[in-house]
Amino acid sequence: MIEILLLLLVILMTGLHRKTSARVTLLEKELEAVKADLLARQPASAVTPMATPAAVPAAAAAVTTEMAVEEPPAQAEPVPEAVPAAPAALPEETIAASTTAEEAPSPAVARAPTPAKPKTKENLESYLGARWPVWVGGVALAFGGIFLVRASIEAGLLGPGARLVLACLFGLVLMAGGEIVRRRAMPQVSDRFSNAMIPGALTAAGAVTLLGAIYAAYGVYEFIGATPAFILLALVSFATLGLSLLHGQALAGLGLLASLLTPALVASEQPNPNALFAFLCLTWVAVNAASRFRRWTIVPMLANIGIGLWAIAYTFGAAEFDPMPSTLTLIVMIAGTGFFWPGAAYGTDRVAKRGWSGLLGRQPLAITLSVAIMSVLPALAMLVADTVTGIDPYFASAAVIAALAALGASRAYTVWPAMIAACGSVLVLAVVALMLLDTYVPQPVGNEPLPVVTYAPEIAISLLLGAVFTLLGFAFLKRFRRAEPEFSMVWSVLMSGVPVALATISFLNFGNLGRDWMHGLYGVGLGLVLLAGAEWLFRERDETSDGRIDWAANFFIAGSFAGFTFALHALTNGIVTTILLSVLGFAYVLGMRARPWPALPWMMATAILMVFGRIAWEPTLIGQNSLGTTPFFNALLPGYGIPTLLAIVTAYLLKGSSDFRIRNLMQALASLAALMTVAVLVRHAMNGGVLDDRVPTLGEQSIYTLLTVGFSGILMTLDLKSPSPVFRWGSMIAGVLATINVLSLHVFALNPYFSGENTGAWPFLNLLLLGYLLPGLAYALVAYYARGRRPMPYVIMLALAGAVLGFLWATLSVRRFWQGENIADWKGFIAAETYTYSVVWLLIGVALLAIGSKLDAKSLRLASAALVLVAVVKVFLVDMSNLEGILRALSFIGLGAVLIGIGLFYQRILVNKSGEPAAVDSQEPAS
Repeated sequence: MIEILLLLLVILMTGLHRKTSARVTLLEKELEAVKADLLARQPASAVTPMATPAAVPAAAAAVTTEMAVEEPPAQAEPVPEAVPAAPAALPEETIAASTTAEEAPSPAVARAPTPAKPKTKENLESYLGARWPVWVGGVALAFGGIFLVRASIEAGLLGPGARLVLACLFGLVLMAGGEIVRRRAMPQVSDRFSNAMIPGALTAAGAVTLLGAIYAAYGVYEFIGATPAFILLALVSFATLGLSLLHGQALAGLGLLASLLTPALVASEQPNPNALFAFLCLTWVAVNAASRFRRWTIVPMLANIGIGLWAIAYTFGAAEFDPMPSTLTLIVMIAGTGFFWPGAAYGTDRVAKRGWSGLLGRQPLAITLSVAIMSVLPALAMLVADTVTGIDPYFASAAVIAALAALGASRAYTVWPAMIAACGSVLVLAVVALMLLDTYVPQPVGNEPLPVVTYAPEIAISLLLGAVFTLLGFAFLKRFRRAEPEFSMVWSVLMSGVPVALATISFLNFGNLGRDWMHGLYGVGLGLVLLAGAEWLFRERDETSDGRIDWAANFFIAGSFAGFTFALHALTNGIVTTILLSVLGFAYVLGMRARPWPALPWMMATAILMVFGRIAWEPTLIGQNSLGTTPFFNALLPGYGIPTLLAIVTAYLLKGSSDFRIRNLMQALASLAALMTVAVLVRHAMNGGVLDDRVPTLGEQSIYTLLTVGFSGILMTLDLKSPSPVFRWGSMIAGVLATINVLSLHVFALNPYFSGENTGAWPFLNLLLLGYLLPGLAYALVAYYARGRRPMPYVIMLALAGAVLGFLWATLSVRRFWQGENIADWKGFIAAETYTYSVVWLLIGVALLAIGSKLDAKSLRLASAALVLVAVVKVFLVDMSNLEGILRALSFIGLGAVLIGIGLFYQRILVNKSGEPAAVDSQEPAS
């Protein structure tokens, strides 16, 4: 049934094709008649510069025939014609008619050289009549060859050998028929239907038939052995690839597929990986040679994928995996990509597209991405192979990664291979490190010494691979720095980031964490090399300065700092590393006196941030057991103090810097470092040398509050002398944080009334003085200093916070006077204590009113009013019910006197503000 349907489909498509061909032939004849008529109407003088009328068609026919025979019709570039161009004396309608006639050229008509025409939009009839019948017919012919063999088998007409011979002859006839049709086809057909050429379809059908017959002779009937079958299949595949130069990319894809499947179809009891990958290398070279000649990109991409998949399959499928054959094949693929696809062939897209979008989307994108991915994946697969013989898999993977990085540095379009090679190098070393974690360490037997496990090969390969990236980066910058500024930035990061990353992983997994001279000297050497590279880049920039930031040179500075930082961690540890980090950053700041490189001060900011990170990891810097309990004069003083001092000096040196970003950043880091240093020293002193995360006591928290408020005042002073947004906003942020601590900790959480903490034996110099009075006075001073210098809501917040602290100090001091050192809430209240609260609150309210009037501070006057209101409510609600006798009377008498005095005071203030004379109660006597 299927054979009948295919036959009907072929007959239908053949009919449509004949109908379309007849219409095209008729149209060509009409156009030739119109053009001949126009040429006949021209005067003799207009045709004089041209060749004779008889010579023109002959020359045109000769050129057309030569192009049809010698050049591939589908992708042939424009060839200058032997016939001179159309004369300028021809009228416009003649030129228009000639241009129209070029759409269907004829051997009898002369063609003038014209630029490449855009693709014309085809209608449904063109698709149905000229394209689909070709490929469906080719498929039908291939099926016909297969069905012919099948029918002969079922009928028993011929033996297996005869059937295979007939199948091979049928395939050869199809391929020969394709070549005959190609040579005799009209050029206009090949130009217009390059993707559906009849010769290509016939050749593809013949190739499929030959491949099927050869494999049947080997795999089904066993007429030939593995080696002859392999050779025959390879010959057919390569012949198909060669013919694809004449018939298009689709046929090349078929030849590639046949070549890649040949080793899988032809099995052997003793497989030879060297022969396998030699054949794959030859296939890859043939495909890329043909693709480079015809500018194909899909087929070479598929070839890269095929090579990578074969390498992975061999890694996991071989009984004994030898990395050498697949490694050499991958290196050939990488090197061949750089050879077959030079940068000059794809240099025009860099002009059309600049910036990062043009950098990441450069042609040939499919080739570069495929070669990069299919190189890294087999390199990773080599590391997890079960049974390995030959060279070290890590060395093989590193060699593949290095070759890919070399490709990334050799061409201007290989940004993806460069970045993928960098990521692949880190992944490869990470996989090696993870696998070695599970390595069995032999145990000592009897009195034998403990075996020493060394990782010298892993360390050497890791450091060498990082050095390769650095050298390749210099090579790329030497060639492409000015022409490729974006790509130069990429390589300036890779050539420093990859060596540091690889060295760090190697040091943490294979090195001596105490002191490793090999890794340390490697970091020092890397830093010096990159500093020399920065000197080279900046010197070249000074010679051809264009006013833009040289990011590549500045990244060199950052890379050198990274190298020296790694060396510090490899050669030192603990508090020494922390101090030397800040010293290293400060050395870069001092380098600004010799070289005005923009990146130098940023290294100090990076160093301080790294110091903060080390402090967060280990606040004691040397370990809790080694810290000691001596207040202030301990390891914390140099460990915190030296970086803080250097940060402050750096902020001072940069106060006149034109780069406001680094200036503000260093001011913020120096301020934060200073506050953190004092706070840590205080905590160490208050807790007997113990630094932990437990909640501090009221005394310790009071010191932090004093530090934060004082820090706010210091930043405000610095802002007045050297205006800076860091100082301005930092002072207000510090004040807000201190106020939050006051409202949450001083008032509630750490209040001795709620916590039950002992206040101390001394009457005045006790915990309440440190916890409430001193912070309240600090708030008052900062609020007074901030008047007119900071927003009014912020000033009011500070003033109210100080008033709350003063109120709590007075109230809690009253309770301590009556209750003793412990003022916890469970003790209750006594009558005299309750009365004293009323007196004290009223006195405080009066004092706040006086101070507010003196300073014209409305916030203090409002606080006074609020406090007096609280006292009134207390007297009427609490004192009236709890007090008795003389205390109740004195409470109300005192309240009344204070309220009357406050009223008189406010009347005087309001009269003085309004400027009107006081009202006179007495009247003058009548005259």
